[in-house]
Amino acid sequence: MHYIIHTLHRSGAARGRLILCLMLLSMPFLAQAQLRFGYLRYAEVCRQMPQYAQVRQQMSDLKAKYEKEATRSEAEFQRKFSDFLQGQKDFPASILQKRQAELQEVMERGIAFRQEAQDLLAKAEKDLMNGVYAQLDTAIQAVAAQYGYAFVLNTDEHAAPYINPAMGDNITDLVRVRLGIIKEEEMTLPVPVLPAAKEEEAPNEGGEVIGNE
Repeated sequence: MHYIIHTLHRSGAARGRLILCLMLLSMPFLAQAQLRFGYLRYAEVCRQMPQYAQVRQQMSDLKAKYEKEATRSEAEFQRKFSDFLQGQKDFPASILQKRQAELQEVMERGIAFRQEAQDLLAKAEKDLMNGVYAQLDTAIQAVAAQYGYAFVLNTDEHAAPYINPAMGDNITDLVRVRLGIIKEEEMTLPVPVLPAAKEEEAPNEGGEVIGNE
């Protein structure tokens, strides 16, 4: 059996609603086929991962470094601007123009650095979080394969106000255990029943096949 995992952490809200609608439309077919699915709040589990805390710390350190450099650049501008104000009355026209050009250059350089830092921080966060998402996706896929789910639904942002417990299982604790966030004895949610092994069909003495009809 193939397992389809729908994780909407990087999808837009419109795409998330579309996927949810498609899955809701498929519910009658799932019921007839006796298929089950799992669900969890993706972002909530993600924030509990040790790797998530590490990313937040790395981003905090990186932001501090960029902020320190930006502050140094702004202090340079303030110093040059103060010197300009004090001496502008005595400057010859050529020096006055030169100092004004210097101030303009320093100011533009500071603004450009702020924008570049913002872009670099956004890229760094995306790259780091992609690694966290990959680990979480792998854990979800492993649980889905173990319990034979047709798909896993991300219920972030109140995406599914109601889920029929006869069809869907909350796999939050199972995923948390697999990620090492909690131990099995710390699970509080009901543990889903593993799919029963299909009985082997074997011929009886009369040559007829005995098995599930």
